[in-house]
Amino acid sequence: MDEVPVCDDIQVGGSNALLVIAGPCVIENRDMCLRIAEHLRAVCQNLGLPYVFKSSFDKANRTSISSYRGPGLEEGLRILEEVREEVGVPVLSDVHEPYQTEPASEVLDVLQVPAFLCRQTDLVVACADTGLPINVKKGQFMAPEDMGRVAEKIRSRDNERILLCERGTSFGYHDLVVDIRSIPRMQALGYPVIFDGTHATQQPGGQGDTSGGNREMAPILAAAAVAAGANGLFLETHPEPQNALSDSATMLPLDQIARMLEKLCSIADVAR
Repeated sequence: MDEVPVCDDIQVGGSNALLVIAGPCVIENRDMCLRIAEHLRAVCQNLGLPYVFKSSFDKANRTSISSYRGPGLEEGLRILEEVREEVGVPVLSDVHEPYQTEPASEVLDVLQVPAFLCRQTDLVVACADTGLPINVKKGQFMAPEDMGRVAEKIRSRDNERILLCERGTSFGYHDLVVDIRSIPRMQALGYPVIFDGTHATQQPGGQGDTSGGNREMAPILAAAAVAAGANGLFLETHPEPQNALSDSATMLPLDQIARMLEKLCSIADVAR
């Protein structure tokens, strides 16, 4: 498995420390993003973990037409740029259409391909053409080995900065399961693997007009993933998850992240 440079001072894979990609599901406002980014930066610095701030400028994959989607491309990127400059951390967001990749690449340090769109060749290739690192979420409908074909699309554009992300597999209706075997199986393709600890607890469409979930399972699943050798963690967090405008059932309370990561660091040390 190769190491992947995320930015000048962050390498993922090999013997490097766990990468933490974390933030609120969607950009609700500027102040909240800055608050969360500053808190998580301090937590990760204290634990010696590299940190990338994550939030979405547009949540296109929503259950209901009435669900909040975010501030949109232009305003969302402006807020993410402010987080990057004021807090001094790299930033990541997901893109849903090829035209978004060019303006996003002018602000973001990492692009993310959503799980539902990981087989969309035009989107994947457009992301690859930016030259940025790409975190590709494994589709809920795909076997781990199938992600090798997705990686080939990225490599076809001379971009080797590939992260693969496990986020659960569809299990009947309105539920996901995590097959921990997918972590070493995707690493065997030659790429670092990130584990999405919060989306893995989703119950898609489980509340009718919104997705449900069980956030209490996130620390347990994350512990299993780290023990299995995951190279990084993707976590969504919010000061008041119950009042969040997206993924309120799965986001973790911000004040619980430090203790959770401290435990996961101990597990990572043993696993290495």
